[in-house]
Amino acid sequence: MDVRPCRRCKRLFNYISGQPICPECRDILEKKFVVVKEYIRENPRATLQEISDDNEVPVSQLKQWVREERLSFSENSPVGLDCEKCGAMIRTGRYCANCKDKVTQTLSGLIKQKDDGIRISDWGDKKNRMRF
Repeated sequence: MDVRPCRRCKRLFNYISGQPICPECRDILEKKFVVVKEYIRENPRATLQEISDDNEVPVSQLKQWVREERLSFSENSPVGLDCEKCGAMIRTGRYCANCKDKVTQTLSGLIKQKDDGIRISDWGDKKNRMRF
């Protein structure tokens, strides 16, 4: 059992996974998320600082929700974050569409490449068998 102090209230709790915050603080944070999401719908031109001030949520928490793709902003919104790879302006997530496409192509290319390691079909060969 992994017991840790909550990052927000410092109470001990049984940590399972995710953010190191207790269930009570997680519930409070989820309620704030719902309020912030509704605020953004009603005020699409609000800046991060305005959203933070009006809803009593730190800007860092707002950025985390955007990076996790839980929050997104419309094209006419002044809010935007930088792509972590190229620095382009994005509205949600960590990477822009171009960087996502490049990563996808790279991973697809790696899957298609031949593996020069041991193949399952080689296990049956007499010269490659293990001896005891």
